[in-house]
Amino acid sequence: MNKKSKSYIFSKRFLDISVAIFALIVLSPVFLCVSILYLFGENRGPVFYQQTRIGFEHRKFKIYKFRSMVVGADERLMENSELYAKFVANGYKLPTSEDPRITSLGAFLRKTSIDELPQFINILKGDMSIIGPRPVVEKELVEYGDEVDVFLSVRPGAMGLWQASGRSNIQYPERAQLELDYAKNANIWFDFRIIFMTISAIFRKVGAM
Repeated sequence: MNKKSKSYIFSKRFLDISVAIFALIVLSPVFLCVSILYLFGENRGPVFYQQTRIGFEHRKFKIYKFRSMVVGADERLMENSELYAKFVANGYKLPTSEDPRITSLGAFLRKTSIDELPQFINILKGDMSIIGPRPVVEKELVEYGDEVDVFLSVRPGAMGLWQASGRSNIQYPERAQLELDYAKNANIWFDFRIIFMTISAIFRKVGAM
């Protein structure tokens, strides 16, 4: 495992805090507009979706997203055995076009990656970093075999090598290998490279669901 230097850890946390504060200020009009849309129709309900994820050194935290599904979506998924089986087989995701839980607003938010913006709150809190492996639910840890501790040796990120390489086009076990490659080789230059790769993938809509 690549041992992270104190200077790298400090500079990365400083960058995370600075970027998160700036982003939350600049994006506040977007937060306001999206929040208003949750007052009407099928979107009516909580603005944020929260889900327990496993983070740095096995610590659990609540990840924030703009809610893209109907209220009670997780319960609907668990109650439908066929849908849940497909969800697991597809790398713990479902294509937006095939997921009956997703609202029309939610489909737009996902396609544009706007649903991910609240994760700047997680970054500011220290749950996540700008760059790192994508945070997973506890059931997904099995995909990392005996290298789970390596995977969880860095803070999970809003952007990462998996997203930069193709997001939902890449499934397990290839996804796990990409995430482990980052955890083993993380450094400041690798982080900046992933930022540019991810921005390019978003604009080209590579792997967006």
